[in-house]
Amino acid sequence: MKKFSILVVVLLFLAIVTNAQGKLYNTLIKGGRVIDAKNNINALMDVAIKDGKIAKVAQNIDVAQAEQVVNAKGMYVTPGLIDVHAHVFWGTQPNSYLSNGDVGVTADGFSFRSGVTTLVDCGGPGYKSFDTFKKNIIDKSQTRILAFLNIVGEGMRGGDYEQDVSDMDVNLAAKAALDNKEHVVGFKLAHFTNPDWTPVERIVVAGKLANMPVIIDFGGGKLPIEDLFFKYLRPGDIYTHVFTELERRDPIVNLQTRQLRPFVIPAQKRGIIFDVGFGGGSFNFNQAIPAIKAGFLPDLMGTDLHTGSMNGSMKDQLNVLSIHLAMGMNLQSVIERSTWRPAQAIKRTELGHLSEGAIADIAILSMRQGKFGFRDIAMNRQEGTQKLECEMTIKGGRIMYDLNAIASNVKK
Repeated sequence: MKKFSILVVVLLFLAIVTNAQGKLYNTLIKGGRVIDAKNNINALMDVAIKDGKIAKVAQNIDVAQAEQVVNAKGMYVTPGLIDVHAHVFWGTQPNSYLSNGDVGVTADGFSFRSGVTTLVDCGGPGYKSFDTFKKNIIDKSQTRILAFLNIVGEGMRGGDYEQDVSDMDVNLAAKAALDNKEHVVGFKLAHFTNPDWTPVERIVVAGKLANMPVIIDFGGGKLPIEDLFFKYLRPGDIYTHVFTELERRDPIVNLQTRQLRPFVIPAQKRGIIFDVGFGGGSFNFNQAIPAIKAGFLPDLMGTDLHTGSMNGSMKDQLNVLSIHLAMGMNLQSVIERSTWRPAQAIKRTELGHLSEGAIADIAILSMRQGKFGFRDIAMNRQEGTQKLECEMTIKGGRIMYDLNAIASNVKK
């Protein structure tokens, strides 16, 4: 009798193990509204994950087929968000600003809780410091880290470093980018204050040599952005801080008439890509609201994340999206501009969508309804009735953040 009981227990155990191994899916996200711009989906669907990949997107997938179920009823299920404008090259070196200094942030501390699975450091490292960036940041982060390589060899160290045209070596920058093309997606120019086109000319050459886009922070000098868009940049190149209103920069909205300048939409149609790049000093409702009302929508929702912006008006990726909802954009548009469009812009089209077989990077978001207030960097206030909040972030099939414990049988 005792042997019989032991045999029964063993058989039951084997049945349980066999059943678990026989499940079709590791995780099933159930009952959410899927928004996937690449596949033109905006509907109630289930999403199944197997071995770190999207296995199936369909209605009414059987929960019995999954080892783990995530209850996403009443929530939005999107590809993992991509922030194309972040500063995560943090460190302790003196006089280093956003290149191994104390103004950048730790990627994992600010990505997953905002639905972000991919962060692109926007110009922190240059060709001289990229190896340090890879060793200290990329290799140690669970967040996927990519980079726009600064055209300045010293990287984004601020001040005189970023004014040094002699350190803008096109060949060395292009070589460093190609040697690290798994991680480098393009080149960045920032904070140059003299009325001189030389840095723009050089970064575009680097972009041509490496066959990569460039992203331009037109830092000063009051050079005309119309010339930048039509005489210097190529289709696929990116202009960031599009809604900035600072004395030293040429704006997209006329300061006297408050009308969108007539060349901006033609530049976008030409293929120039426009990034929000909110930051700590680069977003003004007086630019954004008239531009959106005139039919101009930004292409990318970059945050310009760093220690200043995260504690100011910007806060995080979802706050930037919520601000654009308050200004009249719809949810599908802001999700597209933080998933599929940035994936295309940085030529990483394996990201930003939920196609079967794709990497299972997923954000599950809830929408809070109420009265909310948002600020720009000039402390102007805009009211809104909706605010996005991250419920769960999944990267490569693994749950990285679960705000309200919506996953059953969570596996470590």
